[in-house]
Amino acid sequence: MIGDCETAALVARSGSIDWLCWPRFDSSACFAALLGAPQHGRWKLSPAAKVVETRRRYAGETLILETRFECAEGAVILTDFMPVRRQHEISEIVRIVTGVRGSVPMRMELDIRFDYGRIRPWMTWEKGRMRAVAGPHAVFLALPDKLERAEEVERLEFTVSAGESVPFTLSYEASHLPAPRACDPEGALRDTHQFWSGWAEKCRYEGPWREAVMRSLITVKALTYRPTGGIVAAPTTSLPEKFGEERNWDYRYCWLRDASFCLLSLINAGYREEAEDWCNWLLRAIACDPAGVQPLYGLGGEQRISEQTLDWLPGYAGSRPVRIGNAAYDQLQIDVFGNILDAVYQARLAGLSLHADWTRLIPQLLDHLDEVWTQPDEGIWEVRGPPQHFVHAKMMAWVAYDRAILLAEAFDQPGPVAHWRDQRSLIRAEIMQRGFDRERGVFVQAYGRPSLDAALLLMPLMGFLSADDPRMVATAEAIERELSRADLVHRYDTDEASDGLSSEEGAFLACSFWLADNKLKQGKREAAESLFRRLLSLRNDVGLLAEQYDSERGAMTGNFPQAFSHFAMIDTALRLSGHEEC
Repeated sequence: MIGDCETAALVARSGSIDWLCWPRFDSSACFAALLGAPQHGRWKLSPAAKVVETRRRYAGETLILETRFECAEGAVILTDFMPVRRQHEISEIVRIVTGVRGSVPMRMELDIRFDYGRIRPWMTWEKGRMRAVAGPHAVFLALPDKLERAEEVERLEFTVSAGESVPFTLSYEASHLPAPRACDPEGALRDTHQFWSGWAEKCRYEGPWREAVMRSLITVKALTYRPTGGIVAAPTTSLPEKFGEERNWDYRYCWLRDASFCLLSLINAGYREEAEDWCNWLLRAIACDPAGVQPLYGLGGEQRISEQTLDWLPGYAGSRPVRIGNAAYDQLQIDVFGNILDAVYQARLAGLSLHADWTRLIPQLLDHLDEVWTQPDEGIWEVRGPPQHFVHAKMMAWVAYDRAILLAEAFDQPGPVAHWRDQRSLIRAEIMQRGFDRERGVFVQAYGRPSLDAALLLMPLMGFLSADDPRMVATAEAIERELSRADLVHRYDTDEASDGLSSEEGAFLACSFWLADNKLKQGKREAAESLFRRLLSLRNDVGLLAEQYDSERGAMTGNFPQAFSHFAMIDTALRLSGHEEC
């Protein structure tokens, strides 16, 4: 992934940019080959000669990607990055081919296809640049001097010799505005390196997993929509949870369930400004009638995220349907109230500067929770089947009242504290009575159902039970025994659960990190560290994680890179290193 903190592109090992939404993460894609074929849009820069070896890395603690191609004729490095936008600046991708050894013949193939590969733009040539226009969108390609007079701009061949650099710049601007001025590629490279390395220097973590933690933090920063502070779950849509199946969702939005994990990761790593920006985004997003609180929102807090399918795209590895939008925005997910209150409590505990409106909003949120916590809901996993009384959702309702009480006790948060204590006790008693299978000695996924749920691993992490409580130990062991494959934890048994979908899915990486956390809190440090190292080994060659993992195929599945997985990785690394403060 490369990005400018407003959108992101995915670059394949072949040198092909196969996914890019412009100008925002949730805009329509102009490169959508990831969900189809080259004709659905891509930008490929690669040797025309046979490639013997390909190696990739990020340039230090930055988001500047370097791909080295080794050929019999020589070697080149392809440097890809997106300059971080300042206010009102355009979005650009810069690609620089640098000769390292010999002379390597290169080929550039540019296929711009707006509206997720559906629309071929009108191509013109003006002022030394190619211009591609389709409705509201315009993209400009600036070529190096030696290629400016090429007849077919979309298909170029050239040679790069040792010591030579050949830059390309692709810029986006609204089609009704004047053509933007292209950046100086080398100057933009220096500025981008300075931005990311300067940001990385603020990290407080210096433990044994610094490289992995820093790469995850940079990934989270890159998934932050800089104008508002919202953090998208992933920059992609419809990457399948199981190849060839139907569990394909659009994750280019901001989920409230991420609130607690996001705050802890940023605060404990030393990124207070980003944590405050996220809290401010959260307040603006939910600042309405508490009955209207949603599980997810748009980058600016937009509420309506209607779901539709794109029939012209065959999907990644033939996985259909390809969806944009996410109908889960309209679901009831009771757990979000616990996420919100826990995030506010952690922020206050860390001394963050929060807007005064939180004081007034919290009692209103809990008044609404009084009305809904007894209802069945769609739960943390956003099932598409009938609502159920999910134990995790009830536990997070307990968290909401618990954190409100703690805020009142420690920070004079006004509200009916005695009532909140009554509600907290009532929920706990109900979970123990209806959510605990006494015969098996474990907590279950939902009232009246025997199946397990890996979300229950959050009970000790949220303070509902201690990790060494016999009931929690038995539940964690049952989850590891019954929901694990190849040492990786699945969310739940898709054959037993009534989630409205027929297909299977991969192991959910965040749940596997939660299991490691439970082991550590139970005093099983060696086992916790072993599982953590196993999870680190699943990262791709540049340290990124998807949402899930298919052990049979040995491949990551689900949207990529996934913020939830990286939050969980950061938190586990900090716990193992003793750096967890909140």
